[in-house]
Amino acid sequence: MKKWNVDAAHSTLGFSVKHMMVSKVRGNFGEFDAHVEANETDLTGANIQFNIKVPSINTNSADRDNHLRSADFFDAETYPEIKFVANNITKKGDDKYDIAGDMTIKDVTKPVVFDAEYEGKGTNPWGQEVVGFTAETKINRKDFGLTWNQALETGGVLVGEDVKLSLEIQANPAE
Repeated sequence: MKKWNVDAAHSTLGFSVKHMMVSKVRGNFGEFDAHVEANETDLTGANIQFNIKVPSINTNSADRDNHLRSADFFDAETYPEIKFVANNITKKGDDKYDIAGDMTIKDVTKPVVFDAEYEGKGTNPWGQEVVGFTAETKINRKDFGLTWNQALETGGVLVGEDVKLSLEIQANPAE
């Protein structure tokens, strides 16, 4: 197994959630760190941990971002990180995996399974080996204590319950 550094400049931790029952709001977390110890061609047995900096949330709307950081949602002042620790990785086929683990948002920890894929290996312009992975999951935000909402006059609610998380990860061997 090799230790890998996630290249934050070439990686994205994104999300999307329904807004007003008709469209999706997309955003990302700009700051995160990770500990990855794995064989890139077989992730089973890998050690994977992510720490996402909640204050780095970005939906391209400063007012919305500030509301998401507030006690109505993430309460970033009290709970500045979202954590994920993998505890079981199952190979589903060529380059495809289920990465099960525990996700902690605020003070709530729940099991989550990411549908992940090894995207391949290459060499960057500086001669350094890089590997790529994608992973997705869907969580119910209310399961993690993110319960704020507002009823709409026309029926329904302002913010959907299901949140799709998407990761695009590029990593290189730790020195």
